[in-house]
Amino acid sequence: MQNMDITPLQSTTFIRPIQPLNLEELGKSSKTEVAGKEGISAFKGIFEEAVNNVRTTEEDLVKNQYLLATGEIDDPHTVGIASSKAQLAVDMLVYMRSKALESYNEIMRISL
Repeated sequence: MQNMDITPLQSTTFIRPIQPLNLEELGKSSKTEVAGKEGISAFKGIFEEAVNNVRTTEEDLVKNQYLLATGEIDDPHTVGIASSKAQLAVDMLVYMRSKALESYNEIMRISL
């Protein structure tokens, strides 16, 4: 019978050790206070970004559909990918809207 040794795995260059989190630096960079106009603009910015994402993905889908219809597209899979991106963008916007309405309704139910 042959001698079948198992060779151990060697450390590779793409695997880096996990560094501990510095909570002080993390708190400084991500700490934002939501109050007054700053909170409104942050909230508004999130929804504006989501709406703009829906618009851009929809425009990309229409452009890819046109290119497919005219035979100018090299890879027909890009139409399916663009369609999926557009659908995910719409789903995300609808989900965010639903959660915002749920939150608003929950705040309205709180008795002062």
